[in-house]
Amino acid sequence: MPLQSSVGAAAAPTVRSLWAMLAALCMAFMLSQAYRTAAAMMASRLQAEFSLSPQQLGSYAGAFHFAFGAMQLFMGLGIDLHGVRKTMLTSFPVAIVGALLSAFAHSYAMLVLGQVLIGVGCAAAFLVCTVFITRHFPQERFASVSGLVLGIGGGGMLLTATPLAWVVQEASWRAGFMMLAGLSVLAWLVIFIRVREPAQGQERRHESLATALRGLGALLLLPHTLGIMALGAVTYAAFMALRGLWLGPLLIGRYGYTLVQSGNVALLVSVVSLFGPPLFGRFGPQGAGRRRCIVAFTLALIALFAVMAMVSSSTVVVCCSVLVGFLSGFVVLQYADVRASYPVAQIGRAMALLNMAMFLGVALVQWLSGVVASAAPAWHADPHSAALSLIAAMLTAGVLAFALLPAPRAGQDVIR
Repeated sequence: MPLQSSVGAAAAPTVRSLWAMLAALCMAFMLSQAYRTAAAMMASRLQAEFSLSPQQLGSYAGAFHFAFGAMQLFMGLGIDLHGVRKTMLTSFPVAIVGALLSAFAHSYAMLVLGQVLIGVGCAAAFLVCTVFITRHFPQERFASVSGLVLGIGGGGMLLTATPLAWVVQEASWRAGFMMLAGLSVLAWLVIFIRVREPAQGQERRHESLATALRGLGALLLLPHTLGIMALGAVTYAAFMALRGLWLGPLLIGRYGYTLVQSGNVALLVSVVSLFGPPLFGRFGPQGAGRRRCIVAFTLALIALFAVMAMVSSSTVVVCCSVLVGFLSGFVVLQYADVRASYPVAQIGRAMALLNMAMFLGVALVQWLSGVVASAAPAWHADPHSAALSLIAAMLTAGVLAFALLPAPRAGQDVIR
């Protein structure tokens, strides 16, 4: 049952209206997921048309996530000052402009600029959902509702699997961007029509950018923040580097799959990934047990990426990719860990900080994996194996930081 507004029962939104508004916000989140995974199905065509190196391809895919992560604090401040609805209606058209620019790009620089604009426009897409849940749903339901939202939003990856692969193969990658731009316009219209800020959402704390930055600095000085953010920077990034960048080139380049065949595998990975967040959110443990599970699931991811880097069987690689898709859902436990590791007054900023770490991490992992893949032939190594090995190494560094650096103080996990 949603929390009650202090302005009285007449102004309190119904459960049905809250879910309807959250569903509308999820549409933009779904498109955000689609944009960030589109590169995997467009990569081979972009490489051919613009003569891109693996490093350039990694930088192209990472541009979205760098812009997305860099804008998190500013989007959080916008939500505080202007609310969920105004922030989304103002920012999301930038993504539409970026998609159209990408569709008509005639140079690599225009492609990268398009990705930056799309990243800026989508930057608030998941943050508005988490803030909406925090404000209007009971605290004990945060993990389960957030997991459901992550699962629904992951449906955007279905668009960039077989459907996008078919559009790219039968028409062009430019038509793929046009398709995404049209769907983004539809999502913007649904938010405009359906989302009306509940009365409780109007109780916002007004603060300046300087105050927001000081609050961010205070969070960074807490001893347990570094470990949380270090792991946050690599777990989701590992999945996105595979699904959003390397899965298509790996299957096409190493095993000779067609674009649609690789799209079918991406579709399977995407479908499986939809079930992870709701399940982990509903059945995940609390307290110290949650942190132990986060470590265990990260170790499992490391093993899967190591296997994909070493084996030559396409069947094993596909199976490992599907397992990575499912295990990626445990990031909802990382959000719940943040929810439990900071005072209530700092939760919004802490969530924005985790989002920054996650999406800047995606940009970093995709860029570095592109650098390593480009350098691999000089060392007589397979570029795809080099990229996958780097991802496994970065996951190892992140989980060591999470496990060995200070944890939240005992008894701090008071939010269930």
